[in-house]
Amino acid sequence: MKYIPPKKLKIIMIMFFAGGIWGITFGLLEHFFYITVFGTINLCLGGVFGYRLLTQEKPSKDERKKKRGNN
Repeated sequence: MKYIPPKKLKIIMIMFFAGGIWGITFGLLEHFFYITVFGTINLCLGGVFGYRLLTQEKPSKDERKKKRGNN
């Protein structure tokens, strides 16, 4: 997968978690089942992006560029 900068991943993760918490509370208070389901889906997506944030590695420098500069 493509490398995503950590700052962008943190913002996306926080947005999903906030939307999920809001969706679950609003859905449970107003008795809308589908909003509660969408809130749990948002929480799951926040977890996926959090996992991606913790497990991705920085891209390594290309070795060919280093060799070209030394000639």
